[in-house]
Amino acid sequence: MKLISILLRGRSLWIFLLLFTGCDEEIELPSNLSIQIENNNDGSGVVNVHATAKNAAFFRIYFGEEPNTPIETTDGNATHTYGSSGSFQIVVMAYNSENKFVSTHQTVEVVVPLQIPQEGYTTPLSYAGMTLAWNDEFEGTSLKSSNWSHEIGTGSNGWGNNELQYYTSENTTVNGGYLIITAREESVGSNNYTSSRLITKDKKSFRYGRVDIRAMLPKGQGIWPALWMLGKNIGSVGWPKCGEIDIMEMIGGSGREKTVHGTLHWDNNGSYASYGGSYSLQSGIFADKFHVFSIVWTSTTITWYMDDIQYHVIDISPAELSEFQNEFFFIFNVAVGGNWPQSPNNSTVFPQVMVVDYIRVFTP
Repeated sequence: MKLISILLRGRSLWIFLLLFTGCDEEIELPSNLSIQIENNNDGSGVVNVHATAKNAAFFRIYFGEEPNTPIETTDGNATHTYGSSGSFQIVVMAYNSENKFVSTHQTVEVVVPLQIPQEGYTTPLSYAGMTLAWNDEFEGTSLKSSNWSHEIGTGSNGWGNNELQYYTSENTTVNGGYLIITAREESVGSNNYTSSRLITKDKKSFRYGRVDIRAMLPKGQGIWPALWMLGKNIGSVGWPKCGEIDIMEMIGGSGREKTVHGTLHWDNNGSYASYGGSYSLQSGIFADKFHVFSIVWTSTTITWYMDDIQYHVIDISPAELSEFQNEFFFIFNVAVGGNWPQSPNNSTVFPQVMVVDYIRVFTP
């Protein structure tokens, strides 16, 4: 027992001395860290990273796509498959020990074809007693200038809602029979987000009839897609005297992406007025598949439908709602931030897209 005790004490002393000596030695940080990124942009979303560093025991590589869990590797090689297009920051950390590391980063642009689900509700090309007066099925590879114009920039006070995006034409694409409006996290001037806002002003305007818009919506805190209308006379009378018909609005964020809103805005003898209703899905959210957002507009009422389910109606026959006896034009946009949805946060994933399959206008 004495021998064992002495040996243990001796071993303990040796361990102590070893550790004590080790604490006095400065651990050399990894150096000469470099990274090579292979991104073929072949539509697969696959990006390869090869990292090297002198005196590195292992690497942690972050690919910048949520949940952004690092890949740990001893040889510096890692592969990630991105699920969406966008600009991503790849961060590489080279470690000598758990607390001794150096890091570098590089931005990669990834292009992944948008996976658009084919399922969802659809509506016909004809209705009894009505005529198809105008439609856009978004065929071809570019937006029809005879139908649409872009509004560019930030508007007045973030388009009057303290929105955070800068609208560009570059965030609009037409592909595969779809109109795609993309909201991105990227800087233009003092704005940290970009998107698109399309209007038919001075090109297509209507009074009375049925409007069907088949669309798949984006999601995420701070995302605000809208399909709506303004009075053709806005240039002469301003808002809200021109009237506003919100066919569909949705505000992104947990628990809110299953609900869409239909609202009327107008001037009530010098005072602003509005009246709206909403519809919520029983399961899923509006980003899962296509739905059809509709209004039926007569001289006496405007009625809102979601997939032909009526959920809101207003009587527009009173004189104070006379705005809605005039012609209106269409606006499609995806806003980021603003008074209603509030700003994006760390849970918001960019880019986000609103995909429109068609707009069809039927008149009596």
